[in-house]
Amino acid sequence: NLSYAIYNGILGTLNHSLWFAAMCAYYIILGTMRFSAILCERKNNDTVSIQTEFFVMKFSGIMLTVLSVVLTGVIYISISQHIAAKYNEIIMITIATYTFGKIAMAIIRAVKQRNNPSPLLATIRSIGYAEVAVSVLTLQRSMLVSFGSMNGANKHILNVATGAAVCLFVLGLGIILLVENRKDK
Repeated sequence: NLSYAIYNGILGTLNHSLWFAAMCAYYIILGTMRFSAILCERKNNDTVSIQTEFFVMKFSGIMLTVLSVVLTGVIYISISQHIAAKYNEIIMITIATYTFGKIAMAIIRAVKQRNNPSPLLATIRSIGYAEVAVSVLTLQRSMLVSFGSMNGANKHILNVATGAAVCLFVLGLGIILLVENRKDK
């Protein structure tokens, strides 16, 4: 995530592109949340600290709420500037397979860990859910451009509705982590 954030940041600077700058912010936030969870997990292997897990949960909840704002900006820019990648059929099938694989992994992880009360695992799952939601949005936008026979108005409505749902979903994940953090403490 950090490498991709740097790549988007460089492209944003070189091209004076708000789109790449927003994508840089998205990947920095995502990478920071993942890094904090991994760092906490490594520390937990040495010494178990529930307070550290709750701190990471709170931090990730805050970052997910910030991420929802960044995503709103990314979606607004992509819709207003008609930014969506158009791919050929084989690449779209590959992207769809990868996205549905991420969805399947998130579901499997949720089922396996449903009885585990660990705040760290709940945090990691929430980060994964947010990433999956954004992947579905990206897949939908690319599919509409690559295969879409819909008119422009219907595409716009579908992109706005899906974008709003993803932003609200990510915001909800952040709020849930903050509420759970407060309740469990």
